[in-house]
Amino acid sequence: MNDRVQIGALQVADELHAFVRDEALRDSGIDEAAFWGGFEEIVSDLGPVNRRLLKRRAELQTALDQWHTAHPGPVDQGAYEEYLNRIGYLVNEPEPFEITTENVDREVAAVAGPQLVVPLLNARFAANAANARWGSLYDALYGTDAIAEDGGREKSSSYNPTRGVEVIARGRHFLDEHFPLAQGSHSSATGYRVESDRLVVSSEAGETGLADQGQYKGHRGEAATPQGVLLEHHGLHVEILIDRDGSIGSTDDAGVQDLVVEAALSTIMDLEDSVAAVDAADKVAGYRNWLQLMQGTLTASMSKGGESYTRHMAPDRVYDSPEGEIVLPGRSLLWIRHVGHLMTTDAVLHDGVEVPEGILDAAITTLCALSDIQGRGDLRNSRTGSMYAVKPKMHGPEEVALTDELFRRVEALLGLPTGTIKLGIMDEERRTSANLAACIHAARGRVAFVNTGFLDRTGDELHTSMLGAPMVPKAEMRDTAWIRAYEEQNVDVALACGFRGKAQIGKGMWAQPDNMAAMLEAKIGHPRAGANCAWVPSPTAATLHALHYHEVDVAAVQQKLVGERRTTLSQLLTIPFDASAEWTEPERTAEVENNLQGVLGYVKRWIDDGVGCSKVPDIHGVQLMEDRATCRISSQHVANWLHHGVVTLAEVEDAFRRMADVVDAQQAADGYSPMGPNYDDRAFLAAHDLVFDGLDQPGGYTEPILHHHRRLKKQENAS
Repeated sequence: MNDRVQIGALQVADELHAFVRDEALRDSGIDEAAFWGGFEEIVSDLGPVNRRLLKRRAELQTALDQWHTAHPGPVDQGAYEEYLNRIGYLVNEPEPFEITTENVDREVAAVAGPQLVVPLLNARFAANAANARWGSLYDALYGTDAIAEDGGREKSSSYNPTRGVEVIARGRHFLDEHFPLAQGSHSSATGYRVESDRLVVSSEAGETGLADQGQYKGHRGEAATPQGVLLEHHGLHVEILIDRDGSIGSTDDAGVQDLVVEAALSTIMDLEDSVAAVDAADKVAGYRNWLQLMQGTLTASMSKGGESYTRHMAPDRVYDSPEGEIVLPGRSLLWIRHVGHLMTTDAVLHDGVEVPEGILDAAITTLCALSDIQGRGDLRNSRTGSMYAVKPKMHGPEEVALTDELFRRVEALLGLPTGTIKLGIMDEERRTSANLAACIHAARGRVAFVNTGFLDRTGDELHTSMLGAPMVPKAEMRDTAWIRAYEEQNVDVALACGFRGKAQIGKGMWAQPDNMAAMLEAKIGHPRAGANCAWVPSPTAATLHALHYHEVDVAAVQQKLVGERRTTLSQLLTIPFDASAEWTEPERTAEVENNLQGVLGYVKRWIDDGVGCSKVPDIHGVQLMEDRATCRISSQHVANWLHHGVVTLAEVEDAFRRMADVVDAQQAADGYSPMGPNYDDRAFLAAHDLVFDGLDQPGGYTEPILHHHRRLKKQENAS
């Protein structure tokens, strides 16, 4: 990149400079020279701190490698933990405290519900996610395997009334379960109206109302013939949509067209693991989408059924209520996920050196959020004047303290009160898990979210103890002692630090976007565990997962758990070594092929197309959501088994080529460039490096290798 603007000691890429000048700074009241001058000061002051902490990471990893080399195999837990204390891997837990975060929006502090995560560089995904605050329950049930395709309930190119009957029955059961009538069932209703500020439900047996009239919150249209009736349960809203002329309502005794449920209360717009942003052009694309989201102006062109249309951000929803007019947010509350402390970006150079990418993210995304913070946007995101930022891949409390200071400096630069930027801590690295209370304490005035990220956390578990012994296979990892302790400790520590009623406690992603029946069976475990949000991969999944928060009163669960410490630090630090690693040849082959096929399938799209997160068929053809976290696990697993001789170099090389052929067949389409038969394709080389150079990658992260090869691919495409 040669086209740059010199500003003091900074060299800013032309496209970033123009975006900041012409778009982000417009109407902000912030002087351009003051912004870049302040940014340079932040980089000058905090850049060296960032580098020092990365050096500390490397020093601790070297110390751990030395320990495991000297003590191979199963560890003496007492001696091991004493060593972790001695080298400073473990720190003293702070005295009991509670977070003091203020001005937190209701969606984060007071209500439990699904949380979407979407790649910010894709405007269509971002617009859909922003609008996923409300979802059609009928569509979610009809269009997924939540209802089995048997007994005449099959989906087809035209509407199947038998399947539709099942959808409506499920909807009425949902109403009966969570909004019961004083008498009878919603399935017998012939009409809904509002009279004297009460909901009246008609049926052939007479008239009745809600068993709890307090659940009625408002209506749209005329009270006698409402277009919609608004109900509330566990803080979540449901609208009974009434249209006697509608395609469904015209066949329904009560005229019910749909049940619209409050679904994705919050969404993380991701600039990290689910995107491939390797240069200034990529970064600006993400920043521009974030700016327009904060302004309420983001649009996306789409096509369906052969027709093109433009998706706009949804307006707020207005109802008449017993207390007068009420306005509910029409959109999900948006967070932004920055990159971690590791990566640098050539979008800005400081004295000719790339600046830490996380520092750039913090400054630019907060600048973009000013329109919302200052109330200038067409649609509001935060109603408390806050901005919400998730910081991933932090290792221990010192790194959290750096983020806290970075946010404080950005707030000062932009004239914002300290604490305006709320922090989401990703509990996804082992040193953070082991020192979680200290990490929260380091940002106690702004933290508003902490979650478990099983995928990256597993990747760090693998890399941290890489040299000790072979690790258990991927499928066995979920049943190991450390992960059970990890999931429970995350909730217990957050509650002990005063999160209840102030901040989110989150759980990880459902990675099978086409398997909603299984999600409905499994993911209820997250609210039952005391988490008031959990990640889902799509608006449809958010709509279905919302049902779990009606089934489970998360606030009551958290109240019961306050004061509990169900696990020990020793359990958390139990390394998932395979005691024998005596696998048969078919077992070894299956493990290696499964991991390499996943790596190749994901990396091929990353390098060739710049797609950071997508549905990738696994070795059995099952569609899985893959991002850099899943890639980290798979590549580190094979690197571990190679290092310990569980598999040989030749076995892995042969498997790479076989799996490249599998991926070529799975992804073959017009314009696809196969990896075989020469296997010198840029994506193949990147995947190969992830495994064979895996031991040397900081934290086992995939970003340095992927960014390197993606940049080369973009250069090749341009030449």
